[in-house]
Amino acid sequence: LPGIFAFLADALLVLSFQTPLKKTNALIAQMGITFVNAYVPSALCCPSRASILTGKYPHNHHVVNNTLEGNCSSKLWQKIQEPYTFPAVLKAMCGYQTFFAGKYLNEYGAEDAGGVGHVPPGWSFWYALEKNSKYYNYTLSVNGKARRHGENYSVDYLTDVLANMSLDFLEYKSNFEPFFMMIATPAPHSPWTPAPQYTKSFQNVSAPRNSNFNIHGKNKHWLIRQAKTPMSNSSIQFLDDAYRKRWQTLLSVDDLIEKLVKKLEVNGELDNTYIFYTSDNGFHTGQFSLPIDKRQLYEFDIKVPLLVRGPGIKPNQTNKMLVANIDLGPTILDIAGYDLNKTQMDGMSLLPLLRGDKNVTWRSDFLVEYQGEGYNGSDPTCPGLGPGVTHCFPDCVCEDSYNNTYACVRTLSASWDLQYCEFDDREVFVEVYNLTADPHQINNIAKTIDQEILEKMNYRLMMLQSCSGATCRTPGVFDPGYRFDPRLMFSNHGLRARRFSAQFL
Repeated sequence: LPGIFAFLADALLVLSFQTPLKKTNALIAQMGITFVNAYVPSALCCPSRASILTGKYPHNHHVVNNTLEGNCSSKLWQKIQEPYTFPAVLKAMCGYQTFFAGKYLNEYGAEDAGGVGHVPPGWSFWYALEKNSKYYNYTLSVNGKARRHGENYSVDYLTDVLANMSLDFLEYKSNFEPFFMMIATPAPHSPWTPAPQYTKSFQNVSAPRNSNFNIHGKNKHWLIRQAKTPMSNSSIQFLDDAYRKRWQTLLSVDDLIEKLVKKLEVNGELDNTYIFYTSDNGFHTGQFSLPIDKRQLYEFDIKVPLLVRGPGIKPNQTNKMLVANIDLGPTILDIAGYDLNKTQMDGMSLLPLLRGDKNVTWRSDFLVEYQGEGYNGSDPTCPGLGPGVTHCFPDCVCEDSYNNTYACVRTLSASWDLQYCEFDDREVFVEVYNLTADPHQINNIAKTIDQEILEKMNYRLMMLQSCSGATCRTPGVFDPGYRFDPRLMFSNHGLRARRFSAQFL
């Protein structure tokens, strides 16, 4: 059986991929396939990572945000979902030796959830970061034992520590069992601490100035409309500095990937190893005057890089199929020869696409869903704001709130490149974008698009929000096999105003 690598960077823009990661591009993209339409079903770390591990949409794994209350690494997650993740199946059913190093889930190691002594089922070797992203002064769970690291670059810089642990595994692992490695670097997540040798890199780099940069998000939900336009000079400098530092941290990720690919080559295992490179979500830097964060429904937050090389994959390919991170688990199990009918996963195996099979039946849409976090009290640094909002920085621009709760159908077919979204807020707000005509999602066409399309998308959204397993893979609105029964719609001035509740999420 082949070896399998999965590299997971944190909050990585698609736009920023090529420049800082030159070695990764040469060693993975140019030697394999680039999926140019790869997405996450939730633009936030913990729900997205849970989707990768389980192959499920958030409404099925029930991790809805980054908090313990949102089921992030909670006791409930550990009991209900962890035993059925794809690494658990790989180890128990396929005979793989498994290795994890890096950031697991944001609340991993919390005392209320078992601390760092908890090692999830499915991992032969476990080197997990306690809680969220850091580069120095952190604690690792080393097979359930706490190991503290300080601030000495040569022994503590986390990206390099992960590289060294991974190299050690490749050196000393059993050669009589197939292996799976998952390396999850916090980079380029905040606090964006680059290695000392890279602090002067990209001095002239700034965030992209696309047509949606620093403009008012008119005709969008209230959280976008509250952003201050134009942004202050200090906010623009802040986001540009953050963008530059994120690139700097990725240079160490690039080094890590080069070291591990070379090690595989030296070991004679490179040609029999699949290597995946992706991220858990995108990131925005000034679009619609939102300084920096994620959690939004737009392309810059839900689109991620996905590169794969391995046996049977022709070099230097691009693929335009609509893929999502719920597909990674099924793909890896398929590579290992496991019967996917035995799983409850919502995703699809990418293996036919990797092999270049002809006449592959593929999806034309998928679900995006998010349940906002919010903050019970008022932010003391922003006294003018009421409760319910959070991540209000800089200049008191808030990036999240309790009612930043939405669900979308993202459609990509021969006839449509479309996104349809509904909000669970007082406005019962709807956003629709035609990305063929408006790739930067400036114009919300919910009030002008054909009523029949709105009704079909509303119905399709309801179907996807309640789907599980095979029903998540039924034909989308623009597939020939789609069936729409208008009797199932409850019309109110045409489009049914439906508030979806947290029970779906």
